[in-house]
Amino acid sequence: MESVLWRARSEEGFGLIELLMAMTILNVGILALVAAFQSGAFALKRASATSTAAAIADIQLEKFRAITYSAIALDATAFGTVDTTYTGDVAYSSGELTQTCATPLPDYCKPVRSLTGPDGKLYRVDTYVINDTVTASRTFKRVTVVVRDANALSGRPLTRIASTFDVATGS
Repeated sequence: MESVLWRARSEEGFGLIELLMAMTILNVGILALVAAFQSGAFALKRASATSTAAAIADIQLEKFRAITYSAIALDATAFGTVDTTYTGDVAYSSGELTQTCATPLPDYCKPVRSLTGPDGKLYRVDTYVINDTVTASRTFKRVTVVVRDANALSGRPLTRIASTFDVATGS
């Protein structure tokens, strides 16, 4: 009987069990830290792409601000490059404003174009130009620029910027 009692109170092998439990808890903690770092890296990458896309969209709109009101339109012949990503966007209208632009085609006349951003990544710039009205007698042009990651299959916009142009603001 004393032998059974001695074995029950013995601490042999107890250090090994403590070590295994400590290693398991430590692994859970380390994996949580790795997941947090990975999540942070993903967020930084997304923020970088979004800010670059916003700068690209702003540059595209500045090109429209630099031309006359009558020149704000897309080239009619350039619509051969549009796809379902372009036509599926909420800014798309079957009544896009078109005209014949100069040759070579300026960037502001292209409905779809790709360019490499300052971060070295490829971006797709979609431009939409439509007529809109505030009142029945006063029309204006609405230009919407949507920038997407050109390599992403989803075609989800990184940024979207719209601006209106009134005939009184440009000559």
